Parts: sequence; structure tokens; C-alpha cells
Amino acid sequence: MSSTSVAASLAFVAGLAGAVQVAVQGRLGERIGTLEALTCAVVIAAVTALTLLLVARRSLDGMREGFGAPKWMLVGGLMTIVIVIAITVAGPRIGIVATTAFLIVGQFGLATLIDRLGWFGVEPIALAWPRILGLALLAAGAVLTLKR
Repeated sequence: MSSTSVAASLAFVAGLAGAVQVAVQGRLGERIGTLEALTCAVVIAAVTALTLLLVARRSLDGMREGFGAPKWMLVGGLMTIVIVIAITVAGPRIGIVATTAFLIVGQFGLATLIDRLGWFGVEPIALAWPRILGLALLAAGAVLTLKR
């Protein structure tokens, strides 16, 4: 299996996991509270990640190097908090499909800016009308998912 196939497969599995996460986080948030559900999710993720790191690398050295990296590179951890709290609140209120649709529209919209402007060290990608049309259609689709 090529590295492209592996990457695409992992992205697909992450999409499946995301749908499950929206459903279960919303239910947990309703049961114990939004901040409590957020904390449970983050603690479980942290313990699991540390365990995987120790099993695979038998060391925490890589994590120490990560904390030594430029601080802007650690923003991903904060974004995790934003995503988990948002899906915990939105899922039960607007549904799993609408929550996921708006998450994707937001993600694609900002990803387009990041690509276009070359933020975070990525190679800039020109913004052409097909991409703009695709984003507009995604946004329209997200709005339509609100209709029950």
C-alpha cells in the first residue's frame, strides 16, 4: 500500500471517528455537563497518547522536543479543546450531520486561507474559482443540513 493510500485511509477512518465522537460527546455532555465531558475526553486522549508513545518509542524524549519547538507549533493542542467543546455543545442541538457539516465548512474555509497565504510554513496555493465555488457549495450544503 502506497503512502498516499495509507494517508487517505487514515483520513477516512478519522472521518468515521469524528462522526462517532460528535454523537458520544454530545450525549456525555448532556449527562455530565459540557466542561466535564470535555475534560473526560481530553484526559482519555492524553493517557492513550502517552501510552502509545511509551509503547512505540519507549521514551518521552520526543515529547520533550515537541515542547521545545516554537510555541505556535503547539496550537494544535488548543484547537483540540475548541473542537471537542464545540461538538459537545452543537451535536445534541443541531444534530450530528449539521455539526459535522459546519465543522467541515469552517475547516475548509480556514484551510483555504492557510493554503492561499502560506501560513504556518505551508507552500502557498493559488485560489481559483473552482475552489471558491466548492466552498460556497459546501456552505450551502451545511445550511441545508439544518433543515429537519
